[in-house]
Amino acid sequence: MIGLVDGNNFYVSCERIFDLSLEGKPVAVLSNNDGCAISRSNEFKALGIPMGTPYHELKPLIQKHGLVLKSSNYELYGEISRRVIAVLHEFSPDIEQYSIDEAFLHVNLPPGSDYFAFGGEIRQTILRWVGIPCGVGFAKTKTLAKIANHLGKKQPSGVFVMPDDPRGVLEGLPVSEVWGVGPRLTPKLERLGIDSAWRLAQSDDAFLRTKFSVALVRTAWELRGTPVIEHEDPEELSQSISCSRSFGRPVVELSELAEAVAHYTARGAEKLRKEGQVAVGANVYFQYYPEYQPRRLDGGFTSATITFDKPTANTARMTKSITPKLKGIFIPGRRYKKAGVVFFGLESGAVQQPDLFSSPQNDERDERLSETMDKINRQFGRGTLFTLAAGVEKPWAMRREHLSPCYTTNWNQLLEVK
Repeated sequence: MIGLVDGNNFYVSCERIFDLSLEGKPVAVLSNNDGCAISRSNEFKALGIPMGTPYHELKPLIQKHGLVLKSSNYELYGEISRRVIAVLHEFSPDIEQYSIDEAFLHVNLPPGSDYFAFGGEIRQTILRWVGIPCGVGFAKTKTLAKIANHLGKKQPSGVFVMPDDPRGVLEGLPVSEVWGVGPRLTPKLERLGIDSAWRLAQSDDAFLRTKFSVALVRTAWELRGTPVIEHEDPEELSQSISCSRSFGRPVVELSELAEAVAHYTARGAEKLRKEGQVAVGANVYFQYYPEYQPRRLDGGFTSATITFDKPTANTARMTKSITPKLKGIFIPGRRYKKAGVVFFGLESGAVQQPDLFSSPQNDERDERLSETMDKINRQFGRGTLFTLAAGVEKPWAMRREHLSPCYTTNWNQLLEVK
């Protein structure tokens, strides 16, 4: 049996763990640069304010409805997610994290076991140990487990176990609610009379393959109770690693772009070291805004590919190779909205061929320095130590005017009890 555990209004729930005054209030967490609502409490939803509502439309409603708006605190949410996954490992050794707030469990209870009671135990343990309310759904496939979880969240128990014959459930479920059927595909299916999950499950495979894709055929099989979506190995190493963010304001200076790239390079290098990998090179890009005055100019991207002298996960070496290339992709006079770094050619650092022309002493020193920085940042909070190339004030950084403290990752922001 496959279970799906999904945190309810996850970002808002994370905020409420440490600020009990938020209970019962209409709370929303905003996207990058405080752009729009991306997580809403039930009280917020009850006001009829939809997901994705821009901040400038929410601001006039703060006084009227008592809205509480929070900037995205990804460090906090990531740490709470890690704790939830740790709890799930108490119930199953085979956990497949799907997103920051969702994870699949592969469980095989003895015949006659009560999966409903098992799901209730999982839910209560996470709520008691971590403080996150969850929905739990069990079914024979991932797609059916997604549906079961969706239904479980609407139940007082928070748990739903898909019956052996799911027809009664699938007949009443719009095809738009099926995992993998997006807003573009839904109207095409509905025009062909496939308006429910059950109709999709009963559709002919050859017809779906010809009209749509093999992926939709797999979805139909999953709805019939036949598992076909691959079981991803959570221990599998990344094939590429990227780091990017939108700026808090338009950036026009090359020096600020270079700082941002150095910061993203350091974050990516940290991820590489955590996985014990090295990168052959990196793609670096800038994204710029369209312009309308004094003349119309299209927005777009400019990028460069850098190959390192040898595969590395060392921040200083990467920055030294990347920085000189940035001037070549900088277009003076344009306003930049985003920058990013994507590392490619990832391989295990344990099987690296020694470089005949490099100094073993320098390599060992660089590795010790990186390990020490990582250790200090893990202990005292990310950003405690950083390279000077990444800048000190970071005026280009993402705007977060309603940011809550990093209660779990920064010693200076621990919750105080008075």
